[in-house]
Amino acid sequence: MARIATITKKEELAPEGQKAYDAIAQSRGVVGGPWLALLHSPEMAQRTMHLGSYVRFESTLDHKVLEFTALVAARELDCKHEWAAHINHGTKAGIPMETIRLVHAKKGAESFSSEDAQIVSFVREMIQTHRVSEPTFQAIFNRFGEKGMVELVATIGYYAMLACTLNTFDVYTTTPPDDLKI
Repeated sequence: MARIATITKKEELAPEGQKAYDAIAQSRGVVGGPWLALLHSPEMAQRTMHLGSYVRFESTLDHKVLEFTALVAARELDCKHEWAAHINHGTKAGIPMETIRLVHAKKGAESFSSEDAQIVSFVREMIQTHRVSEPTFQAIFNRFGEKGMVELVATIGYYAMLACTLNTFDVYTTTPPDDLKI
């Protein structure tokens, strides 16, 4: 159960906040998950939605890479909602369920394909040590270049911010399969 009142209806907001609600609904198709808490600050919610729209829908990174990054970040941060939501998004993007199970079990990078291992190492190093080693940096830099690397870092940061919100307020509206719960 959420630790704060969640905003589930547009009418719960002042008129200026309703614009943010409408923008989120239009962009995402539904107002759930982090928005239920973030809408207590409509301007913050709208700015977060804007960044998320770029990360999720406009980034130059391959959609499968974005979804895999989101899954690894959500799992490393034990974020129930983002984890559950991105299982579905990830499978639709072409991530095999076996790979998702490896992320869930927090298997070592050596358990993944070489390309997936690069992402796993990069995300885990960023989240766990707040830095990346030179070999991990070079692998990602060589694969994505400067722009792609910046977008990958911003993707991790975006999902970390959402995880902070969701975990702090214990908000989640999506449930994973029983064998993939965190």
